[in-house]
Amino acid sequence: MSLSDKTRQAVQDRAGNCCEYCRLSATSGIVPFHVDHIIPLKHDGSDDIANLCLACFNCNTYKSHDLTGFDPATQEITPLFNPRQQVWNNHFEIQEDMRITGLTPEGRTTVRVLQMNLEERVESRQVLAEISQYPCEQA
Repeated sequence: MSLSDKTRQAVQDRAGNCCEYCRLSATSGIVPFHVDHIIPLKHDGSDDIANLCLACFNCNTYKSHDLTGFDPATQEITPLFNPRQQVWNNHFEIQEDMRITGLTPEGRTTVRVLQMNLEERVESRQVLAEISQYPCEQA
């Protein structure tokens, strides 16, 4: 199923051109951005705007069709962060070195599954932070 341009624009506007997972700005030009199905279609998710978020290529690729993962602190199966139902700042914190720390089981699991702290991703955030282009402030 293909999303309309109007829906894509609404998702992008709602997100303030920010990846709703890692807070990378779509205007940074580092990677392409995609509209992500929070609950993937293969798991009976829908194209309804309430199930969509803006995600950078890396977050979207690592998330893939996952809904859960193992919390690295407890090794328990835990749902991933849901940007339509949860507040980013309650689940994540950006450290001075631009690593993203999960503050909750959902945050830790999402950081792990989406590989948010791979060295090249952290280095990109460090460079962008030096020129005041990271983190992206969501609307």
